Formats: sequence, C-alpha cells, structure tokens
Amino acid sequence: RVYNFQRIFNIRRGYGTRKYDAQPYRAAGPVTKEEYLSREERYDKQLKEQVGVDPTKMTLEEKMAALRKYREDRYEKLLDAVYERRGWNKNGVPTIEHLKKIGMDLPELIEVVKPLQ
Repeated sequence: RVYNFQRIFNIRRGYGTRKYDAQPYRAAGPVTKEEYLSREERYDKQLKEQVGVDPTKMTLEEKMAALRKYREDRYEKLLDAVYERRGWNKNGVPTIEHLKKIGMDLPELIEVVKPLQ
C-alpha cells in the first residue's frame, strides 16, 4: 500500500510514471571507451554469452552500443515485471482495479490515476 500511495502522490506532483523510472545512464554500461577497454575481456564475454553477438567482428563503438542496448532492454523488462507485480499498468500507474483490491479506492486517489489508465 505504501508504494501505491507514494506513486499516486508522485503522479499528483507531475511525476511517478515510467518516464521517471529511467535507469541512470551510468548504470546501463560502460560510459567511456576507456572504461570499456579497462574491462574489455569482461564486457566482450558478456556480449558473447549474454547478448549472443561476436565481439571480435565489432568496433569498440558497436560493442558499447550493443551492450548498452541489451542492458536497457533488460531494465525495461524488469520494469514490466515490477509494475505487473504491484498491480500497475505499463506506464507505472496503479490500476483502479488494484486500488479497489487493496482498499485504496478513495475518490481522491482514483481522481489522480483515472486519466492515466
């Protein structure tokens, strides 16, 4: 219930949707060429084993982009799973049905989430 109330409060303040749950750029992968090169063996192994691409046939920029895309895609899947588990829609907004289920279907709260259903 606390997560739902926090979310609704944030929505009311103009935040609280998927757009604001963005992963920090730094968290999605190596930010600089130097950073990639300092851990090249590790990152190349991830590209090969997790992403399923052959890093030996890619430029450094392509490798960085592929790893970032893979990590960003995984983060989006994580958001989908978290939202579903919490009873929120794909945009990260608590559904009216879920609010009723947990006893939070107060008119003031429904008014905030209804336009985003």
